[in-house]
Amino acid sequence: MAKVSEYIKESYIELTQKVTWPTWRELQNSAVLVLIAALIIAMIILVMDQSIHFLLKQFYESLT
Repeated sequence: MAKVSEYIKESYIELTQKVTWPTWRELQNSAVLVLIAALIIAMIILVMDQSIHFLLKQFYESLT
């Protein structure tokens, strides 16, 4: 049990005194960057999905 409490104490000290936390402005900039990247990736996946859907539709229509 002593090891667990020592671990918790050391973790608290590290998180409060040794970790460099980002400023609010840096956090906002990072959040915007992640949002933009997620939207770009979503659009790429949408285009790929629609393209495959179109190609498969054309392929199956050519079989009938």
